[in-house]
Amino acid sequence: MAPISAFFYGTLMHPKILTRVIHNDGSHLQICQAVLLKYTRHKVKFADYPGIVPYSQSHVFFDQELDRDACSVRGTMVTGLTKTDLQFLDIFEGDTPWSASPTTGCSPPHPPPLPSDADLPEAVEVDTYVFNEIGRLMSEIWDFDDFVTKNAWKWFDSGARDNPDFTEVDRRQAEGTPVQA
Repeated sequence: MAPISAFFYGTLMHPKILTRVIHNDGSHLQICQAVLLKYTRHKVKFADYPGIVPYSQSHVFFDQELDRDACSVRGTMVTGLTKTDLQFLDIFEGDTPWSASPTTGCSPPHPPPLPSDADLPEAVEVDTYVFNEIGRLMSEIWDFDDFVTKNAWKWFDSGARDNPDFTEVDRRQAEGTPVQA
């Protein structure tokens, strides 16, 4: 199977959390900063992680139209994922659907406002998890730096031991069966 590429926009942007989920050191992965246009990233009620939805669905949260930068999601593009990596990621994400090939382009970390479409690097098609329960989303935009400061500790090292989001991933890894037959 050819290596898989994905766009991550939340907890999986953190290298320690990504490697915790895929149960390996990630040395086979290539990671670059990326942006997903025409989507918004929101806090999920009662959760540390975000959900993204197309701006065409999320515009109901805002009392005005968002500019191009505000309705774009910055994250990471990860290439080189294996089938086993993807199986653990699917378990971790639960019932969140894997979206059919949204487009993303690489951008620098802590980027300035988005350049025009003509000045963006060439778009690359990748998959991502799109949140399918818009009623669980808050209008507030989820911020990665805020997550790192306040909540990331619950997702790796000793903090992850009590994190219920890892229960099924860890069980399957311990059994050596990441995918249900």
